Amino acid sequence: MRDRQFFVLQAVSGEIMGAHDAGEALAVQPVRPISGSSQTRWFMLALIFFARTALGFQFQTLGSVAPELTREFGFSYAEIGTLIGMFMMPGMFVAIPAGWLGSRWPDRVLITLGLLALAAGGALSALAHGFSVLAAGRLLCGVGFVVGTLYFTKMTADWFSGRELATAMSIMVMSWPFGIAIGQIWHGWLATHDAWRLAFWSASLDCILAAALFFVFYRPPAEAVAAGSSSANPTRLLKREWVLLLIASLVWAAFNAAYVVYLSFAPRVLVAGGYSELSASATISLTSWVLLASGALCGQIADRTGRFDLVLYVCLAVGVLVLLALQATAYATAWSLMFGLFGMAPAGLIMALTGEAVAKERRAFGIGVFMSAYYLTVTPAPAIAGRLFDATHWAFAAILFAVALMVLTGVANFAFRLAQRW
Repeated sequence: MRDRQFFVLQAVSGEIMGAHDAGEALAVQPVRPISGSSQTRWFMLALIFFARTALGFQFQTLGSVAPELTREFGFSYAEIGTLIGMFMMPGMFVAIPAGWLGSRWPDRVLITLGLLALAAGGALSALAHGFSVLAAGRLLCGVGFVVGTLYFTKMTADWFSGRELATAMSIMVMSWPFGIAIGQIWHGWLATHDAWRLAFWSASLDCILAAALFFVFYRPPAEAVAAGSSSANPTRLLKREWVLLLIASLVWAAFNAAYVVYLSFAPRVLVAGGYSELSASATISLTSWVLLASGALCGQIADRTGRFDLVLYVCLAVGVLVLLALQATAYATAWSLMFGLFGMAPAGLIMALTGEAVAKERRAFGIGVFMSAYYLTVTPAPAIAGRLFDATHWAFAAILFAVALMVLTGVANFAFRLAQRW
């Protein structure tokens, strides 16, 4: 399985209590909350989008330079796959403690530290001369990734709760594939010029720039500060919130796992249909570029119509049909475009479930629970798909697994609505 796409796209997918101790020292001066005017909200979302792009850009380094690492260090593809997965691994253990930290340190400080951890992990990887140092660098990046993912989600919910939340979440979520897409081009170009270490260095510099801009310009909305100053325990979730968060995490995990499996194994389906390795990868990558626009459009449609579930189910149904049609490889370009336009478009709608599942004052810890359960569910999906491929020697078997995951997404969303009524 030497298709670079397998490694390139393995992703798939507020100030609460004020600063204390080291957080207070890092903050230097108290940051005053500001009112949530429309112009301010969208500026903060643009800042979140830019900073969050660095997460995908750093993630993509290892996948883009994988062939060069195998030549220089003699890594097996199993070792390369392990290094890619290590970026996600800390999420199973760090997400809940990271959510708890939100009751001690401001969001701005935690995001800054997370981005700096990503930069440090990339720098460590750039200095590596073997597997162990690269693994340590990826794990350090993974810690920063978890913190960033959690608090970027929370801050978007803080600014847009009750006001175009689906649209805002859709835009925020698209920053991840956008960073990956840029990384495919830039890191891949560096790798072809025997400069794989520069891929890690450039991603680290991007994370440092994002950290600096975010620390200087981000301000929390007044509503989030007011919620954080309440006397309620920010880590004591209600039974209802536990249930809703765990179900919502299953919706998000199944959806992202389907995306990861598609990006990893759809190129193999096209190669079996007569495509070259390069053309197969390029064709499937169209999905990622299209969903940059379709995700925001889907969120806007849902916000304007108020039919969130209907929009979600229609998109999932089209996605299932497109995946089943992928065997007709002569039309692969159309299928790839349609999967990005419809199948992956409702990402923001799903992420918006976190805002419905937990109260504002417990949002940071609640999203930590959400992300921890998400990583626990999504991590084994690529391995299961790979085992199906190995057992059947039929790449489309992995795509059928992706179909099952898309169906599970819809079923889990329906269960979420039932739990809300209960």
